[in-house]
Amino acid sequence: MKTTTFRKIVFGSALYDLIVTAPFATPWSFAFAHAQLGAVNQKLGGAPLPDFTPFHILFACLLGSVVLVWSVLRLRDPQPRFGRYDGVARLLFTTWMVWTFTATGAPLLWLFILPEFAWGVAQWLPVRSPPENQ
Repeated sequence: MKTTTFRKIVFGSALYDLIVTAPFATPWSFAFAHAQLGAVNQKLGGAPLPDFTPFHILFACLLGSVVLVWSVLRLRDPQPRFGRYDGVARLLFTTWMVWTFTATGAPLLWLFILPEFAWGVAQWLPVRSPPENQ
């Protein structure tokens, strides 16, 4: 694919991250998101999500904060190199989500596994270098 197309994929994945991860950035927004995610998991036939202790919330917020900063970097400068790194991170995230799914059976996880995997694969597609005379 063309570099310009790939940059749009990197930008799109960053925008997706910004929207999906923003609720994980503060303890207050996370509390709301956790309740909503628990309700969705139950509507999909899963069990209620477990309560989080302050330590769980700390790690959720640390992750949310880092992903938000990483998202803004890719929105401002959607370099193919950043897309490659993001692709690796997404495949790692997908691995841990699948691991968690096998341990819990929480159907909610599929709403995260599928887009994470798709963005990861998309950011590892071959990119055609522009001709040298351009």
